[in-house]
Amino acid sequence: MKFNGFFKPLKMALLICFSITAIGQSNSQDKEKQLDVTAALFKCLNEMTKSGSGAFFVDNMLGELEATVAVANSDTGGEYPSGSLISLVPTEVMIKHESGWNEATNDWEFFELNVSEQGSEIAVRGTTEVVNRFGGNCFGCHVLARPEWDLICGTDHGCAPLPIDRETIANIQNSDPRCIKEN
Repeated sequence: MKFNGFFKPLKMALLICFSITAIGQSNSQDKEKQLDVTAALFKCLNEMTKSGSGAFFVDNMLGELEATVAVANSDTGGEYPSGSLISLVPTEVMIKHESGWNEATNDWEFFELNVSEQGSEIAVRGTTEVVNRFGGNCFGCHVLARPEWDLICGTDHGCAPLPIDRETIANIQNSDPRCIKEN
């Protein structure tokens, strides 16, 4: 007697139920461990610290900039301290909340910003569900980073390569409208 025709749909249904349950659990945040994030926190990239590779910019909203920079510049990775803020381009930012805030994202929250000469506005924020303006799921890309890189993508961290080259990224970074242009 062959049951493949019966078990295959059952197996798929169980897999879908398990996935929905896991995703629902992964989106749970401990409000007591969530940092207070407002649009005023997001500033011109030039006011942040460039990582050693120069690929992205870092800051720390809790005053732990030295510890954040140390991990960003490490050749072997490390865990970013709470309050770390990472930005590759002006409109996309990650912030690390206190330990235990969200297990699935290793306590990172993703932000999609609208930026102008007047400052920043939070367009979208969240954990596993944030999609950037190019249609990419932030967590879906960052989760591919090897564990020692704490969800931070780099050219050799395990993430898929970006569809734009380093020169284009630098041009986007240099065109941050929040930066005051000197004559």
